[in-house]
Formats: sequence, C-alpha cells, structure tokens
Amino acid sequence: MTGRDRVKATLMFSRLDRAPRDLWALPYISLFRRHELEAVLDRFPLDFGRPELTPGTGGDDIQKYRTAGTYVDEWGSVWHVGEPGVIGEVKEPALADWSNLATFQPPWDLIRKRDLGRVNASCEKSNKFMLPPVYARPFERLQFLRGTENLYVDLAYDTNELRKLLEMVHEFYLEDVSWWANSNVDAVFLMDDWGSRRALLISPQMWRTVFKPLYKDYCDIIHKAGKFVFFHSDGHIEAIYGDLIEVGVNALNSQLFCMDIEGLAAKYKGRVTFWGELDRQHVMPFGTPKEVRESVLRVRRALDDGRGGVIAQCEWGKDGSRANIEAAFEAWL
Repeated sequence: MTGRDRVKATLMFSRLDRAPRDLWALPYISLFRRHELEAVLDRFPLDFGRPELTPGTGGDDIQKYRTAGTYVDEWGSVWHVGEPGVIGEVKEPALADWSNLATFQPPWDLIRKRDLGRVNASCEKSNKFMLPPVYARPFERLQFLRGTENLYVDLAYDTNELRKLLEMVHEFYLEDVSWWANSNVDAVFLMDDWGSRRALLISPQMWRTVFKPLYKDYCDIIHKAGKFVFFHSDGHIEAIYGDLIEVGVNALNSQLFCMDIEGLAAKYKGRVTFWGELDRQHVMPFGTPKEVRESVLRVRRALDDGRGGVIAQCEWGKDGSRANIEAAFEAWL
C-alpha cells in the first residue's frame, strides 16, 4: 500500500497491513540532530507528506529558531526564542492595547499569494497522504494577538472588541481553509490547544458557545470539498471529544496519556481515528525504550483491532532519544 492508501484506509476503518506512521520532529531535532532524524526516516518511512509552498506564504521558516532572540510573526506579534531550536512564546502581543484594533488587518497575502499550481504539483507527484503545513487555530491566534491573560478577561466579559477581532480572525481562517480544501491535499489540518493537564482551559459551555461553531464552519467547507479533517489539541480535552467528532473531525491528535485511554476507546473507537500520540512529557523524552514499547502496547490494546482508526504518531523533542523513537515504531509493527 502507498502511504496515501494506508492513511485513507485507517480513516475509513478498513483492514490494512499496518498502522500509518507519522513523526513530529520539533525544530531542535531538524536543526541540530538532522543526521539522526534522517536515519530514523530511512528505517521507518512516514506515510504523511507536506506540499511545497511558495516561499514566504505561510510555511514554517525553521531557521528563525536556530538562535535565541526575537522575531515578529506575520500578524505582528513579537516572539521571544529563549533557547536555540525551541519555538518560544509571544511576549509582545500585536493587540495588547485595543487602541490598535481600528487599523488592524489579518495578513491576507499569506493566502492570496500562494501558488496553487506549486502545491497541487507536489501533491500529485507524491504517493503519501498530504497535509498542509499551516492550519486554522482561532483560539491560539487570539492568544498570540491579545496575550493569554488579556484574552481570558475578554472572554469573561464578552467584550465588543473581542467579538470584532474574533470575527476578523474567523474570516481569515474561512478563506484559508477554503483555499486548502480546493487544493490537491488529502486533508486539512486544524488545531488549538484546549486543555491543561486536568481539564479544559475554559468551561465546556463557553467552548460550545464561542468556538464550536467556528470549527463546524471549517469542517463543513472541508467535507464539501471531499477532504478529511485532522485536528490537534494538547491537554485534557475529554469534555469536548464528542463535540469535535460531532462537528466533523475525522482524525484527532490528543495527549492520550493525560486522559483515560481505555475510557476514550470505549466511547469513541470506531467514530474517530486516533492520530497518536504517546506520552511526550515523560515517557518519550525521559523513559526507556522498554517503557516506550509498553506505552505503545497500552494504546494498541485499547485502540488497535486491525480495522484502522489509529495512526502510529509520536513527537520527537529536544530531550528525546533516537532509541525511543525507534522503539515506538518497532512496537507498532
């Protein structure tokens, strides 16, 4: 099977030769341990690919993480990189002061200057399942623009300024999602980190009122174009698992080890494809290969009955070892 066939089969809950492989190598690995990354990918080829983008139109320029310092993102917020190879965080939000809202505009050129031909050609020549390298992330974008503390206050008071900004951000992502849905990618990738280690960052009721309709809009556009929806969210998000499936998410990447894996399997196995993952806060960076294999086996016992619905995905961060990544993929075989 090709990578594209394998991923589509697992999304359709069909029998296949093995679970599709996906590896998220963080910037530190790509920048400073490239030879290890290439050795792993040579031994365990991935089933996912990314299309080529016109330079400067939304791809992640990994070189900005090579050294510590600052950079300004396309929306005007200033990020501080405290350690080479680590993404950093927003310290100077573009709209920390609402007085700037009157003249603020999203970076429309990121969408409108993309070369559709370039994207489509790279999808056509690949036999891997193609996902965009950029994604809609309304909650996180609001945090980057306002600052996290400011945003929580805005949400609590339901300010007019927040409503205006949210409408602007949503309009941007509607166009972004539509653009990708009409390209030759196989799926469109959405994300927002919604959980702490124990619960959602806002109440489930507020999430359903403010943010769930946005994701429903994105999913409707994507499905109308005949594409799959892939979604990522960190933290304990069990309270909204069913909601994400309801709006149309086909594959969900979440921190399974923050939650009750077996409980999630009982409720949602066969309704959504579990797009990984393994415990990247403890086991993957600091555990032994034996502990990694045991983690994979726990996931497989709960989710993998040979009829799809699961993807062998894990993340490789700065503290992770090549041995643990290889142990994970070995255990999936």
